[in-house]
Order: sequence, then C-alpha cells, then structure tokens
Amino acid sequence: MKLRVGLIGLGCQWENRYRPALRALNDRFEVRAVCDQVALRAEQAAREFGAVGVDGFRALVERNDVEAVLCLSEGWFGTLPILAACEAGKAVYCATPLDVDLEEGRLLKRRVEEAGVAFMAELPRRHAPATIRLKELIATQLGPPHLLFCHLRKPAAEKNPRPSQRINLGETSSKVDLMELVDWCRYVVGREPTSVVGMTHHMSKQGSEDYQMMSLDFSTDGLGTGAVAQISCGHYVPGSWKEAVTFRPPAGLQVACEKGIAFVDLPANLIWFDEAGRHQESLDSERPIGEQLLSRFFRAVTSLVRQSSSMDDAFRGLEIVLTAAQSHREGRRLSVAPNESGTPH
Repeated sequence: MKLRVGLIGLGCQWENRYRPALRALNDRFEVRAVCDQVALRAEQAAREFGAVGVDGFRALVERNDVEAVLCLSEGWFGTLPILAACEAGKAVYCATPLDVDLEEGRLLKRRVEEAGVAFMAELPRRHAPATIRLKELIATQLGPPHLLFCHLRKPAAEKNPRPSQRINLGETSSKVDLMELVDWCRYVVGREPTSVVGMTHHMSKQGSEDYQMMSLDFSTDGLGTGAVAQISCGHYVPGSWKEAVTFRPPAGLQVACEKGIAFVDLPANLIWFDEAGRHQESLDSERPIGEQLLSRFFRAVTSLVRQSSSMDDAFRGLEIVLTAAQSHREGRRLSVAPNESGTPH
C-alpha cells in the first residue's frame, strides 16, 4: 500500500532530509502534488517525483488523489494549511514549528481533534538515534535522571530578514527552539514538569531577545527532590562571525543520572560515564532521521487507531514556554498545569 501525499512548502531540509527519505520510502509514499512559494522549485520537485506542481495549498489539500499532506515549510501561511487539511479530512505531517500564541494553539488542537485525522508533529530530537539509546541506558545502566542541562547556541538573525531568507536559512524564533528543547527534556525524564522559572535577556531596551533560559522542576512534592532541567537558547553571536558561532559548542544535552552521566550531541553521538569509566557510542549506522519520522507517520495514518498524541506534545511545549515567559514578566516561579496523562507520549 502506498500513501498518496502532497507536499506543502519544501523548506530548508528538503535536499538533506525529506527528498532522500521519500526516495528511500517509495514503496510507502507516492508524491502526487507539490506546492511551494517558489513556483520553479515546486515544479522541479514535482517533475522528479512524477507529480504536479500546484498553485496554492488549498488547491492541493482539496485534490482527490491526495490522502495526506506533508507540511515541510511554514512560509508566509503559518498554520493555515493544517486547518485546511483538517477541513478536507486529510492526515497531516507537520515539520513546521507551531510558532503561535496560546489561543491559536488551542484552536489548532481543537480543529485536529474535531477532524479526527492523524496528525504528527515532527519533534525530531526525541526520535534521534542518540536519544533513543540514552533512554535505553537510563532504563538499564544509568538510572533515573536527576539533572539535565540543555543548551542551544545559534547565530543571531539578520535585522529585518526577508521571508525567503528566513526559510532558506532555516531560522526559527527563540520560542520555537525552546519548545523543541522542552519536549526533548520531557521525553528523556518521562514525566511532566510541575513548575517553571523563566528569564529573558534583551540586547537593549528596544532590542530583540538574544538569550532565554528556564528551569523546569519535575518534582511532585514541590521540594526540588525530582529531576530538574536547565534549558537555554542563545542568539547572541553575529551570524557573520563564522568561527565564533562554531567555537566549542556545548553538548546538546547533558544528563546526570543516579548511576552515571551522559553527553548527547545529535543526531548520533553519545558519550557516557559510570563506575567502569568512559563509553563512547556513534550510532551512524541507524536509519536516517527523515526515514524514521516518515515511517512513523505512515504507520500512524494506516493504523486503525487515530494518532494525534504528538499534537498534545507540541501544544504542551508551547504552554510551558509561554508560562516561562510569564514567569520572567512576574519575577516568580509558576506552576505548570498538569496534562491529562501526566506522561509525555
């Protein structure tokens, strides 16, 4: 069985992630239509996959030969393609970040639930080979996590970039970056945080944010006896300083556990220590992350059980990041409202 899909936006990861993944999974996916804000790019991709180029995402989701849509770039249209797909009853693979406010996020979540369609938010960090191996080690060798340090340093965005520049360079807002890091820590700990403290730094009174951090407390007793995650995202190095941007980058994730400590650099590098000493693992032999993610989407769509749990995870990350921003404004720790399950999916 092949799933007939339409591509909405090709994005900065098209050449390295999605194009090779769709070619490798040609026994599961058949690309029927492509829509991109750059018409020539859409025509080229469509021609390669024997599909047609389409003007506009609405025309694409309404096609009878499209069963599911892959939203690979947000472009100027934001979440509108997802809403259109829900109206048309089409499954959605969302590689674009949910860079929305809380009310728009609630609306989107409700529309997906009401439509009853399969929905998958990409959340690639939790599915990376190094993360999966870390979870195995936590269960077998390292024991429960106590402290997590999750850092991301990216070049500062250009002033007033053109939309095409942002898309081509893969630039994302600090809020989006933090949402992905929050999801990563929730998944590694395996439970929900109960409170958060946030802090934001601005370059000047009128300047944009160049550093954000938060501390997530996963304790159930409010006494700090559970896991604590320190998450930070900095955009303080000018993009033109190429050498400075790449100088001594911090480990993507450092986890101190009951019986050891681990350092993760995505997608496939993991170094961990226990009483026996140092262990280094390179997981490059695993299937590429693009193939893994699209395979999960294929199973979600073809399963008889509706899959939308990743929407809950994406929305949960948004809630926590916005609560951290409120914490900064009010200068105090804030409780994080529990979700229904209390456990990340």
